[in-house]
Amino acid sequence: MSKVKIGTVQMSCVADKATNLAKAIEQVKVAAEKGAQIICLQELFTSLYFCDEENYDNFVLAEAIPGSSTDALSKVAAEYQVVIIASLFEKRAQGLYHNTTAVIDADGTYLGKYRKMHIPDDPGFYEKFYFTPGDLGYKVFKTKFAKIGILICWDQWYPEAARITALMGAELLFYPTAIGWALTQDAGTNEEQYNAWQTIQRSHAIANGIPVVSVNRVGIEAGVRFWGGSFIANPFGALVYKASHEDEETVVTEVDLNQSDYYRSHWPFLRDRRIDSYESITKRFIDEE
Repeated sequence: MSKVKIGTVQMSCVADKATNLAKAIEQVKVAAEKGAQIICLQELFTSLYFCDEENYDNFVLAEAIPGSSTDALSKVAAEYQVVIIASLFEKRAQGLYHNTTAVIDADGTYLGKYRKMHIPDDPGFYEKFYFTPGDLGYKVFKTKFAKIGILICWDQWYPEAARITALMGAELLFYPTAIGWALTQDAGTNEEQYNAWQTIQRSHAIANGIPVVSVNRVGIEAGVRFWGGSFIANPFGALVYKASHEDEETVVTEVDLNQSDYYRSHWPFLRDRRIDSYESITKRFIDEE
């Protein structure tokens, strides 16, 4: 299938998990009725972004994957024959938690999960307190409509993650995300941060010759205004969709997977990779001898 319709759900959240899940399911249905085939929800969409503080009480938000949320989403996926990408707080075992995205195929089958590899620890984003780094490696999922790669939020800043996922055969790269501006920041800093965030992801599209889909949340939570700005870039980094910074949006965008062959042929970055010279990339830093 060369052309795929991508549904992106950019929404705000509240404290109640059931309310958020119901809202997400409703928006999945909206996207499906607009013709979406693959629908991506934002990072940790069943709750407020709880990582703004280090609070042991927040661990109660975690759940098994597969579990109740994936069961509910699987029913919708099967009913509407859509692929759903669902970012959830995973309880793997007592005291062991991950930031995880589940993938559900268009017949409702749970295909598997990706656990976030890069975990940030910044003011207002204390994820290391909650999440064990992923141990499943990078993942691709063969869905009904495309072979997709999943990375999560902070993974966005690492070209190595995008490259490896693309080399595993991903035809599309998805980034469920939760990122925003501190309410105390000036407009110039806000613009600089958003532009850097968008630019690094568009560069992954260019370097790997595949479309990139990034889905962020909106709304003000605990001193942070989540900046929305969800977008889709084509295999040469051109924007084919960009959401607002304030509004909830459920939008369907068609992408042509055949464009990857065109751009990879005309700009053969994969062909010209000098894989024999990249051994040093596995070092933390290349110190002078």
